[in-house]
Amino acid sequence: MLTAVVLLALVLGVLQVGAVLLVRNTALAAVAEGARWSAIVGNSDADGVARARQVLTDSLGPAYAADVRAGRTMWQRQPATVVTASIPLPVIGLFGPPAAIEVSGHAALEPEP
Repeated sequence: MLTAVVLLALVLGVLQVGAVLLVRNTALAAVAEGARWSAIVGNSDADGVARARQVLTDSLGPAYAADVRAGRTMWQRQPATVVTASIPLPVIGLFGPPAAIEVSGHAALEPEP
């Protein structure tokens, strides 16, 4: 009986670590997409934030798209855009403390024609 309890706890722990990695990697992909979107000539930081929020909402839910922001910076000695999101850390299933993970995506700005 004790072996079954320990094995169950181990399996649930592995599944939860998988859920955390899934959420983190999905959020990284969303902010990278938002950064690439805002780096296109004619788009603004607000366009990148909207794109990242759309991807986060579609893939993880609206709670994960609550705190997304963008700005301009120098990245690898080039002008770039950065989109950052603070997302909840899924502790039990997909529920957990808000703004526990912060992910950022960068993209070099396209040169003006």
